[in-house]
Amino acid sequence: MDEGRGDHELVVIVPVLRRAHRVVPLVASLEAATPEPHRLVFVASATDRPMIEAVERFAGESSAAISLEVLASSRVGDYARKINYVAVTSSEPFLFLGADDLHFHPGWYPAARVLLGGGIGVVGTQDLAPTARSQAGEHATHFLVAREYVARGTIDEPGKLLHEGYPHEYVDDEFVQTAKKRNAWAFAADSVVEHLHPSWGKAPRDPLYDGQRRRMNAGRAVLVRRRHLWA
Repeated sequence: MDEGRGDHELVVIVPVLRRAHRVVPLVASLEAATPEPHRLVFVASATDRPMIEAVERFAGESSAAISLEVLASSRVGDYARKINYVAVTSSEPFLFLGADDLHFHPGWYPAARVLLGGGIGVVGTQDLAPTARSQAGEHATHFLVAREYVARGTIDEPGKLLHEGYPHEYVDDEFVQTAKKRNAWAFAADSVVEHLHPSWGKAPRDPLYDGQRRRMNAGRAVLVRRRHLWA
């Protein structure tokens, strides 16, 4: 199912895995907070039939511009690979790198978009995480990206927005630090895309969240190994 690009100026990319219950609330918050022309692309794993069926069922009932891409499953780099796929197969001038556990607040998009240009290609949004670096605008977990930035790629992989060597965590650290190295980073404190994470009491835990510590240990090693590329 593909609503096409039409006059959309924004593509919201949402990799998904085993959280079919998040389809409806995610779309509801995005549509309520984003009157600007946009389309939403869910990227599911081929083995995740409940997720695929949930997206297909909801998209068939919704008037929103919703597409579904299905990729082969991958234990390492799954999130990054899904983002990268849509980044290079889409054509909208602006891309939002999202997730299924987000709640969009009104005005999030124009507040971030206004900062793009003049060399800035990546804008971090305010996820309301109670962490010092997020509150200070030094880091973000989800981003609005200018189309022109996609071609710059990672620090050593042209055409790939995210490095696919991270299990999941720390892929955002490399992305932010690379953009800062290029003087292409800005933070939009008033662009609120709330991260509904159980660490902050905003969602129940599930097997994916429970695997975070193990993934973080592996991801931290990748970050340390690659840090010399931009440090």
